[in-house]
Amino acid sequence: MTTTGSTRRARWFTTSGADPNAGHQVFLFPHAGGTAPAYQAWGATLPSTMEVRTLQLPGRQERFDEQPFTDVEPLLDALQEAFEAELDGRPYVLFGHSFGGMLAYRLAVAAAWSGLPAPALLAVSSWAPGLGWAAELAQVATMSDDQLLDRVAQLGLLTEGTALDPATLASIMPAIRADFLAAGSLQEDGEPAPCPVAAYGGTSDPIVPPDALSVWAEHTTDFLGTTEFNAGHFHLFDHAAALQHSLERQVRKLRARV
Repeated sequence: MTTTGSTRRARWFTTSGADPNAGHQVFLFPHAGGTAPAYQAWGATLPSTMEVRTLQLPGRQERFDEQPFTDVEPLLDALQEAFEAELDGRPYVLFGHSFGGMLAYRLAVAAAWSGLPAPALLAVSSWAPGLGWAAELAQVATMSDDQLLDRVAQLGLLTEGTALDPATLASIMPAIRADFLAAGSLQEDGEPAPCPVAAYGGTSDPIVPPDALSVWAEHTTDFLGTTEFNAGHFHLFDHAAALQHSLERQVRKLRARV
């Protein structure tokens, strides 16, 4: 199934507290299987000029009873509706990691198609167009839970060989599997991002080496370059402070252009 429940604002995006005095809204899009609380600290550690809202997709935590999406197109349709309800006229930034980077990019494109203001910045971590993952991700449908967890461990999110109890498996596997399938369903069209793009990567990322992120220069007229961290695919957790500082700096530099 690819349907889900309401696109009500409180369900799709979480915030530690709305701040109408913040100059920018910052939307965070987690990795495959990720949850909003994993990025909860960003609301406290990013500067007060940034109001943070984090995506919480169906099929996890308080949305566990909702069927997760396995096809990216209906997911993006529902996400765009929820996202538009969040905008209040302030400039906004989209930041996504891995699967979340793909969602942030396609949401920026959809916003442009719909006549909405473009993001002030699209910041993408460990994802880029044209990486050719579709064939591998399609195999997720036939993988056992153990095989899928092994793949997740290879990316560095779990220690290889980690044994999870049945209750934990039942709570996390539907979302992980659905997100991988949704990522694999993307039909890439080469559409450019309608805004400046900054890329972030880990030097030892096994699937998205930093040099692969340079392709963003072909998908925007304003590529701000790639920032590399000495880490793997989930570099953003090891280097959260440095990444957040970079985001703030990029936003300040872009604001100074105006």
